[in-house]
Amino acid sequence: MSERVLTQRELNRAVLARQHLLQRSGATIARTLQRVGGLQAQYAPSMYVGLWSRRRGLSRGDLTSALEQRAVLQGTLMRVTIHVVARDDYWPFALATREARRAMWLKARRGAVSADDMEAAARLVRERLSANGSLHRKELEQLVGKADAVGVGLWIDLVRVPPSGTWEHRRADLFAAAEDWIDVPDITVQDATEKLLCSYLEAFGPASRSDISSYTGLQQRDIVPALERLPLRRFSSEAGDKLLDLPRQPLPHPDTPAPVRFLPTWDATLLVHARRSGILPEQYRSRIFSVKNPHSLSTFLVDGAVAGTWRYDKGNIQLDPFERLDRASSKALQDEAARLSDFHG
Repeated sequence: MSERVLTQRELNRAVLARQHLLQRSGATIARTLQRVGGLQAQYAPSMYVGLWSRRRGLSRGDLTSALEQRAVLQGTLMRVTIHVVARDDYWPFALATREARRAMWLKARRGAVSADDMEAAARLVRERLSANGSLHRKELEQLVGKADAVGVGLWIDLVRVPPSGTWEHRRADLFAAAEDWIDVPDITVQDATEKLLCSYLEAFGPASRSDISSYTGLQQRDIVPALERLPLRRFSSEAGDKLLDLPRQPLPHPDTPAPVRFLPTWDATLLVHARRSGILPEQYRSRIFSVKNPHSLSTFLVDGAVAGTWRYDKGNIQLDPFERLDRASSKALQDEAARLSDFHG
C-alpha cells in the first residue's frame, strides 16, 4: 500500500498540536514537559516563557517550585544541550544519550583530553560531592580545571540545583550529582533509547530518521534497532521523505486555526530537526540563527509560522514583525503581548 503523503501544513499543525501551541495544556508542569519532550534551558527565562506559551495559567513561581520540589530537573541531555525535563524523563534521556554526548565532547577536544582524563576528573567531582552535596561552578573549575569543568558532567551526571538556573537566579552555577538528587531507575540503555525516541515522536512527529537523529544527537545507525522494535505508523512528506510516527497521535486538519504564540530563544520547534513543519520559514532562518546572533532571537507565531521577533523592554513587549500584519493578527498579538508582559512583571 502506498503511504499517505502529508503536506507541510499538515505537518505544521501536527507539531504545533503536540507542542501545545494550538491549545495550551491543562496538565501538571511535569506532564506538560513530558508531552513536549522537555524545553531547552541554556538561558533560564527561556524555559519559563516556553512553558508559559504551552501551559494554561502558569506563573513564574510554579516552575521555580517544580524545580525546588524536584518534579522537574535541568541537565545536559540531547545534543549536549541544557534541557528542563520531567523527573521521570531525566534518567532515560541521560542514559540514552550518554555515549553520544561523550563522543561529541571528545571529538571537539581531540588531542587535548582523553576519556581516561575525564573519568579521573569525574572521580574527583564524585568525591567532593559526596562530602559537600553540591558544588559551585568556581569550585568545579578549581577542582578539575576550567576546560574540563565544562565537560565533566558528561562523565558524572550533574543537575542544576535551585536557586541556580531559575528566573530569579539566572546564573546556573550550582550543581549536584543527579544520582543524589533523584533515584536512579532500573532501566537498560535499550529501554532508555526507546523511551527517548517515543518522546520525540510524541512531541514532534511524524518525523524522519534524520530528524530523530538531529534532535537526539544519536547516530542513525544507533536508533534503527530501537525504531524497529516500536509499533510505528508510516507516512511520506511532499518532498518524498519517509516519516515515522506513534499510533494514535494527533494529526489535526490543515485548516485548524493556529493562535498567535510567543516563543523564547532557542525554541526547539525552530531547529532544523523540525524544518519539515515550516514553523520557521526558511527565508527567515538566517535572521533568527546566525554567527552574529549566537543566542538566537525570541519570536512570535502568526498562523503557525514565525512572523517576527519580540523583546521585553521597560515593562513592555516590543514587536518587530517581518511583514505587514493584518488588523486581526495585530490585535491578537497585542493582547497576547500584554499577558506576556504581565508574566515578566
